[in-house]
Amino acid sequence: HFARKNALSRRTLLKGLGVGFTLPWLDAMAPAFATGQSGLSHAGGETPRRMLGICNNLGLIAEHLFPKEAGRGYSTTPYLKHLEAYRDDFTVFSGVWHPGVDAGHPADNCFLTAAPHPSSGGFRNTISLDQYFAERLGHLTRFQSLTLGVNVREGARSLSWTRAGVMIPCEDSAAAVYRKLFMQGSQKQIRRQMRKLELGQSIMDAVADQIGSLERTLGPRDRERMEQYTTGVRDLEKRMALSREWEKHPKPQAPAPMPVDPQSPSAYMDKVRLMYDMACLAFQTDSTRNITLMIDSLNTHVLDVDGADISESYHNLSHHGRNPKKLAQLKTLDECHMQLLGELYGKLKALPEGDGHLLDRTQVLYGSNMGNASTHVTTNLPVIFAGGGFKHGQHLAFDRDNNYPLPNLFVSMIQRMGIEVDAFASSTGTMSGLEMT
Repeated sequence: HFARKNALSRRTLLKGLGVGFTLPWLDAMAPAFATGQSGLSHAGGETPRRMLGICNNLGLIAEHLFPKEAGRGYSTTPYLKHLEAYRDDFTVFSGVWHPGVDAGHPADNCFLTAAPHPSSGGFRNTISLDQYFAERLGHLTRFQSLTLGVNVREGARSLSWTRAGVMIPCEDSAAAVYRKLFMQGSQKQIRRQMRKLELGQSIMDAVADQIGSLERTLGPRDRERMEQYTTGVRDLEKRMALSREWEKHPKPQAPAPMPVDPQSPSAYMDKVRLMYDMACLAFQTDSTRNITLMIDSLNTHVLDVDGADISESYHNLSHHGRNPKKLAQLKTLDECHMQLLGELYGKLKALPEGDGHLLDRTQVLYGSNMGNASTHVTTNLPVIFAGGGFKHGQHLAFDRDNNYPLPNLFVSMIQRMGIEVDAFASSTGTMSGLEMT
């Protein structure tokens, strides 16, 4: 004879205004016999820190990027010469990877999550670096984060993933980003949004009352889990309250006119430049401190590049097989990317903030999930990291046969944002050789 009491329902236990909330799994949910198994001023008046994560999912030709020498006295390379004016503002990494992140093209979705084996059956992504920041710092600005893209295949890829492993779709229209940042809705639209936020707040209130009653019936392990859950609910309540306050304030005045989106996917480089401009505008107005940009080269066909004859799609060129003609065209595209990245650094340095400029406080991570797109290799990733309050001007060269974990850089980035943490994904510590200023 098994003693059995009614098990709690995870799906229907908590309800507020007709909306159900999913609880964490509790021992009490199992049968008794089984339980043994800028908008506003800167928050706090402090100069904010920011992050921009960029992934070009077809990578760069390594031999033209990585210096031969390690350290600060490295000789520049064909690609880095386009960044030479900002040599002291960035660090180039070689010999880094995401441990266990394989599978070629699907690995781009893991560039900021480092979740292993993205093409395996039942794969579920983990939280991305930007959303980790959004959970903790997103309430300080009107937008917790911005997820941008260039020529992104809709629903197929993104750099931004929630803690539940849900993809956040990319916005690939610079004009739409501009409208979101600067164009105010009508009074009717604002009231409608306020009502949505108020409704959400009232649901939280109703759920909180029921949680209080439930906690008194739970054992120690379940109370600990519920404490974690209710902490998340309280954090969400705070974010909703702050969002409601943001709706009461007008959006910032736009520092630049609205962009015109190129009509053709072949205007790929123009699209990249426009998205960099939107990131600068968002940071300049403190509308968000957290942006990702997926540059979907895989989904880009023949490009228009001034002064160059590009005859094949980006993807076909990436599978060059050492063909000299393909390699020459691919090098042209890579150098265009480096030129645009240099322009981005220059724009951020030209924007004063506090006693410095935006690049001082903005971590700009540029890289790829591919070490060699021709063979779909996901080791020896090309990574350039700029700004954000670190001592740069160096080439950090790690073992190219036994790669160093790139998530260690993520831990350093998180700590530089003022968050106390000692691990992220497959990290083993902070980034060796990278010091804060």
